[in-house]
Amino acid sequence: MKTVSPSLLSYFPDITAAFTTREGGVSESPYTSANLAFHVGDKVCDVIANHDALAQSLGYDRHSLIHMRQIHSDRIVIVDETLNFDTPPECDALITNRSNTPLMVMSADCTGILIYDPIHTAIGAVHAGRSGALNAILPKTIDAMNQTFGSHKEDLCIVLGPSIGGCCYEINETIASECEEKGYSCALRREDKKLFLDVNTILLMQLKRLGIEKIEVIQECTSCHHDRYFSYRADKQHTGRIAGIIILR
Repeated sequence: MKTVSPSLLSYFPDITAAFTTREGGVSESPYTSANLAFHVGDKVCDVIANHDALAQSLGYDRHSLIHMRQIHSDRIVIVDETLNFDTPPECDALITNRSNTPLMVMSADCTGILIYDPIHTAIGAVHAGRSGALNAILPKTIDAMNQTFGSHKEDLCIVLGPSIGGCCYEINETIASECEEKGYSCALRREDKKLFLDVNTILLMQLKRLGIEKIEVIQECTSCHHDRYFSYRADKQHTGRIAGIIILR
């Protein structure tokens, strides 16, 4: 399975981190080929085969992987021994300090975010679409890591994965007004009579306000490059999911 490795996290020998692409799996069209989501209509056996291939590639036990039933919320779950691959919690962020417990966030235009605290040895995986970003899922996850593990924001390394860019994410006036009301006018772009939103601009503004500097953004728009990544917009909603994954060794 083909993956993209964030350079920011490559310097740490005690973690593994990657973002998948849509290449190198067994799923058939329109999920071609490395779909990792069970809820999109793909064959269960193919999704499991893709998970097994990813687990083998990155060197972990699939059954120990924790993924989410993502609901575009600001709910954060602290991963413990009660969770496993077959019991994904309903939330949009996972945090843990447990070793050999991979965390996964899935996406198809939304931003998958990986967080690493090298001082307190803790990790997080966050799903941030427009709703999650406007509801501050990322700052809330950072606060939860502080409250749970003692993580200091200045120590965190944060990677924003492949996502739809402001070049392609067209929105309506109602959403634009919500963004303006919350102080994110600079994330908007008007072109002729169309409105576009760059969710990553919101996320980066939030990180800047927190004083976080160790940030990497995977600069690939999933809609522009939907031959390489799944895109809910470009693929007309019927598509698979890529994933961000992070593991404490």
